[in-house]
Amino acid sequence: MEKAQLGRPRAFDAEAALQKAMTVFWEQGYEGASLVALTEAMGISRKSMYAAFGNKEQLFHKALQRYEEGPGSYVLQALRAPTAREVATTFLTGSVQANTRPGCPAGCLGVQGALVVGETGQAARDTLAAWRARGQMHLRDRFHRAVEEGDLPADADPDLIARFVMTIANGMAVQAAGGATREDLQRVADAALRHWPPA
Repeated sequence: MEKAQLGRPRAFDAEAALQKAMTVFWEQGYEGASLVALTEAMGISRKSMYAAFGNKEQLFHKALQRYEEGPGSYVLQALRAPTAREVATTFLTGSVQANTRPGCPAGCLGVQGALVVGETGQAARDTLAAWRARGQMHLRDRFHRAVEEGDLPADADPDLIARFVMTIANGMAVQAAGGATREDLQRVADAALRHWPPA
């Protein structure tokens, strides 16, 4: 006897729906992204959204992961660069490009998503603060390795350098959301790198 089918197969493309949800969160922030806006953009019912992705907070976590693997993938690429200066260059250039992608919202989901949140967005703000802190920690660890390898001066402060690079990147995300062009932001990134410590 054949087993009965458990539920009907999904009538929508979950990957495409998640991509659309990511864009809504990126454009409107966590709190600004209503369930109506999310489900309309995703082209699915609220029931289907809950069944496939969980609640709004769970959907946001999945959207942030999608962002990390897509527009935010420059972070991992930067960490693999052979020198500390190339790490910073790749990170800042990647940030400029992610913040100004044609056809995408301006700025960074990791910054824009929690700039203005009330009580209901506290979990998202905490998630994004942890996400940014993790990125800074990875940069710090990479710059610490650069000090050990002699690629950065022995008296260089890996934590300060990582904080500097991350602050520039986050500031550029805010500037992009305010209308700064790719060229404007690249000039900022280039200026930041002119003060790079000599080996």
